[in-house]
Amino acid sequence: MAERKARLFKEEHEIESPTPLATQNGITRYHDVDVFGHEEDHDIKYKTLSWQSVAALMIAEIVSNGMLSLPSSLAVVGIVPGVILITFLGIFATYTSYLLVQFKLRHPEVHNMGDAGYILFGPIGREVLAFGTVVFAIFATGSQLLAGQIALGALTENKLCLMLYTGIFTIPVLIGSFPRKLDHLSWLGVLAAVCILLSGIVGMIGAGVHPTPNRHVDVALSSSFYNAFLSITNPVFAYAGHFMFFVLISEMKRPQDAMKAAYTLQGFATIFYVVFAVVVYVYIGPSVASPALSSLQTRWMKAAFAIAIPNFLIGGSLYSHTASKLFFVRIFRNSEHLHSHTVLGWSVWAVLVLIMNAAAFVLAVGVPIFNYLVGLSASLFAAWYTYGIAGAFWLHDAYYDGDGWREWARRWPQAVLSVLTFLAGAFICVAGMYASIKGIINAYDSGSVPPAFSC
Repeated sequence: MAERKARLFKEEHEIESPTPLATQNGITRYHDVDVFGHEEDHDIKYKTLSWQSVAALMIAEIVSNGMLSLPSSLAVVGIVPGVILITFLGIFATYTSYLLVQFKLRHPEVHNMGDAGYILFGPIGREVLAFGTVVFAIFATGSQLLAGQIALGALTENKLCLMLYTGIFTIPVLIGSFPRKLDHLSWLGVLAAVCILLSGIVGMIGAGVHPTPNRHVDVALSSSFYNAFLSITNPVFAYAGHFMFFVLISEMKRPQDAMKAAYTLQGFATIFYVVFAVVVYVYIGPSVASPALSSLQTRWMKAAFAIAIPNFLIGGSLYSHTASKLFFVRIFRNSEHLHSHTVLGWSVWAVLVLIMNAAAFVLAVGVPIFNYLVGLSASLFAAWYTYGIAGAFWLHDAYYDGDGWREWARRWPQAVLSVLTFLAGAFICVAGMYASIKGIINAYDSGSVPPAFSC
């Protein structure tokens, strides 16, 4: 079955079977097979990112508005379980990053999760995983637009219609999405990473300078499964950016350095998440809001939100860029329009970018339960992309590149860990869907759902 899928992929994309990237010959083979090929004679050279640039882009898209909900998670489960959970998920995400990177290096033709789905499950797998990537990227873009809306509203004390703030924020996000190469966004990734770090620091200082009176800190709390898991989804999805890893690695000068970027990302994210969540929770207490910056004294809230705006903007641009590029590469793979300045190529790219950003804007302002749908899409897709499917990658390669079941038996600790990783993704998916759907039902029952396109 695997040989048949590899042959079909080869015939469709005119490539040879994957070879590990280990020697100079392996590096040459990698460029023979990967989506952008040998670029010496190309007008547009995609593979220009250093691992440092990729690390900055990873931080920009992952360490963003998701971290602002972490202190409220500690308020639900307690500080000790919360810290343990955030730390464990950071280590777990590092492990799954390693599995994703190894799979990419063994299969250079993989540009996105859709390509990986083809190798694992055939044509249906490609369509399902590609669809999930686009949907999650659009919803993530919309989430960043809403974060920008909240920030602009906080800075101006909501003097304008909130939908107007979202529209204003969509314009620079759209502009940031237009470059065809991620290299053109790499310096913005550095700016975004610095901004979210400074915003977090300002937020922590603001919480310390103006703490909540009569606050208390709970070591551990019991709660219903729904409330507990709803709070747990915050740190789970604060690490949810792995769906972009294949796209980023595909544009690296030295893809074999990809784990350096992943280690930098996960190390920074885990430490920063723990420190930010603990400090803000300790000084604000159980009343901390989500996003946490909204719980700060007005002056500090405005300062923290203002500094975070570039991160929200660039994160949104990266997400919409990813959704656009998946379609673009799918349409023009092995075509001159992919790597040349052709009228057709640029026209299609411009249309795709406009469609993705327009879809994110319409969903963000036109769907009253959009925040719940973001959680639902994250449960359906990000749970697999960040956690579960990484286990399937290892199991697939060990089985077909090794000696089948006997290879799993010989390497049983890794095989068991991969199965558990897959099951963890399944649990997060199912439980997250339950929490999201129950949240939607509760919102409608309580009458808290606003009308569409309202201010």
